[in-house]
This record gives sequence, structure tokens and C-alpha cells, in this order.
Amino acid sequence: MSSDANPEPLSVWSAFFAGLGASYRSVFVFVLVGTYVGLAALAQDYGFSLAWLMASTVLVWAGPSQVILISALGGGATLAETAIAVGLSCVRFLPMVVALLPQMRGPHTRARDLLLPAHFTAASMWVEAFRLLPAVPPERRVVFSNGLGAGFMSCALLGCIIGYFLTASLPPLLTAAMLFLTPMSFLISTARNARSLADRLALALGLIILPLLVYADIGLDLMWTGIIAGTVAYAVHRLRGHLRGARR
Repeated sequence: MSSDANPEPLSVWSAFFAGLGASYRSVFVFVLVGTYVGLAALAQDYGFSLAWLMASTVLVWAGPSQVILISALGGGATLAETAIAVGLSCVRFLPMVVALLPQMRGPHTRARDLLLPAHFTAASMWVEAFRLLPAVPPERRVVFSNGLGAGFMSCALLGCIIGYFLTASLPPLLTAAMLFLTPMSFLISTARNARSLADRLALALGLIILPLLVYADIGLDLMWTGIIAGTVAYAVHRLRGHLRGARR
């Protein structure tokens, strides 16, 4: 039996199932199931099959982007127009991937080892991985993240199945409310995990700036909100650090 000072190394499968178990204990389980119940109702309204919905969930793995995909194709948009709209919607995940993958990279991590975690990276996975990965040995973080992502995706697929067969009994208002669960849960989790002044300032500025840009009917309002709020918060953080250094 190993002592606490020298714990037994975490095996590959143990790390994967640890990530899987962490996903099922997360509050995002309820968020994902609820969101994809609403998404399944939307897909059935447009005449898409359950198999199509589940395949798009695995391949796209982004609830808001799937809403665009379903509504665009269901509304008669061309494949090129739909691809561009979905691609632009998914661009928001690039900063998440860039921020998260260095937390997984170890001295022996190959580039291809990061492809699956990069695909799994979504709002739920990003928030929970940042919270949980520091306690995981560096050499097992990729496997742990794969388990975490697989657990979240399986919950989404379960929501697809439930929602597809319950569509007839779901009021339209409830369906719309379920689609709103993901952005709200991401906002609350981000606020909970904000530690530094820059994090809190960027979040507060974003909440102020976004409604103003939406009211002004400026295109790409979400992107501009992130650029403006993030830049101001970073500038304040650098200025604060500079002032502290000058006082010493």
C-alpha cells in the first residue's frame, strides 16, 4: 500500500474514468441535458432526424452553432452560407483552446494528442478543465480531459434522445428557455472562477458594453465586446502592475 507522501501513479484508464466521473458530477450535466432537449425540439420542428442531430452534436459540439446550423438549413440557406455562419460562430472557441491546451501539454505530449481535447473544448469543458486540471498529474491531463469531454458529450447526446421523443409535450417557451441555459451557466461559472482584478473587470465591462452594442445594432457585437472589455482589463492590469513596481 502506498503512503500519502508517495501516491500511486495515476494510470491512463484511471485518469480517463476520473475525468468521466468529474463530468457527471458537474452542474453542467443538467445544463447540457436541458440545452440539448431544447435543441432536439428545434431539430424536429425543422424535420431533421435524430441520427442527423446526434451526428451534428458529435461533429460540431457547440449548442449555439447547432442552432445556427439547424435554423439555416431548415430555412433554406445554401450549404456555403450555412458553413460560413457556423464557422464564424465557432471562432469564439479559438481563445478557449489557445488558453486551455498549454495546461495539458507536457514534455512528451505530441501535437496529435491534443486534437481530441481541442475538439472537446466547449464552454462546459473549458470551465471545468481549468478548475480540475491543476490537481491532475501533467502526464495524465490529456487523458483526463478526454474523459471529461466524453462525459459532457454523452450527456448532450442523452438530451438529444430525450428531447426528440418529448417534443410534442414541450411548450415552445420552455424549449426556448432551455436553449438559454448554456450562456447563462457559462456566465455564472466564469464569474465564480474569476480570481484576478483583470478577470472581474473584463467580465463587468462585458456585461455593460454588450447591451450597448446590441442596442446600437453594431454587427459582431459579441466579438467587439470581448475585444474592448478584454483590452481595457488587460491595460488596467498592466498599469496596476507598473504602478506597484514604481512604488517599490
